Amino acid sequence: MSKSPPQIVRVKKKPYEAELARLQAELVTMQQWVKSSGARVVVIFEGRDAAGKGSAIKRITQYLNPRVARVVALPMPTERQRGQWYFQRYIEHLPSTGEIVLMDRSWYNRAGVERVMGYCTSDEYRRFLHQAPLFERMLVEDGILLVKYWFSVSDQEQERRFRSRLKDPMRRWKLSETDVLSIIKWVDYSKAKDEMFVHTDIAEAPWWVVESEDKRASRLNAISHLLSLVPYEKTDPPKVRIPPRPSASDYERPPREMNHQVPDHAATLAKPEE
Repeated sequence: MSKSPPQIVRVKKKPYEAELARLQAELVTMQQWVKSSGARVVVIFEGRDAAGKGSAIKRITQYLNPRVARVVALPMPTERQRGQWYFQRYIEHLPSTGEIVLMDRSWYNRAGVERVMGYCTSDEYRRFLHQAPLFERMLVEDGILLVKYWFSVSDQEQERRFRSRLKDPMRRWKLSETDVLSIIKWVDYSKAKDEMFVHTDIAEAPWWVVESEDKRASRLNAISHLLSLVPYEKTDPPKVRIPPRPSASDYERPPREMNHQVPDHAATLAKPEE
């Protein structure tokens, strides 16, 4: 465990929001290039529980077209999937031309939670460490841009975020028994991550570490870095002309009373004018 939390200067809200907006505009430009060029992009988000992976993905996809940029967060494998080649269920989620796939955890579950919690055998684990670099080299060789991020957070900050979630009814669902066990098994997860890096930090698809003590900084750093790795160029979308609206002289809308109207809850919040 770390002796003390890293000393960091947290990004202030105003400059953070301004830079995030700028980067998100660049992501839209990058998305347009991916779509028009037929590129295929896979971005893997791994790291400690509560390290900020989900919030980074949320900011990346906030203004992107879900038909171009998809988030993949797979549940536990079914009984049938457990009988498949380990990588098989991930392959069907890989991008086609003009698509971006962001994986909120990935095939690296086997090197992390499955290894630490004993959900796979030692033979399955060793086979994964051997096959993962081969699998990823095939993806890159086929033209897929594969980016792998590891979000790093200290044990103290992770526990602080866990306790914050426990008190927040809007985020309580994000805290599971497996998450809590990561406190007890901190060293085991550290060893598993270190060994995973030894075997899978390959030149074709290296691991990029995102320091995530400050979530705002980690989001800006991850987005900026991702943009630097995608060789996108500004491409103007097809021009759209909005035509003049034709006359509706031959149509009359039915009375609203004929429809089932949603109650005007918002009206209860309106303050009477003084």
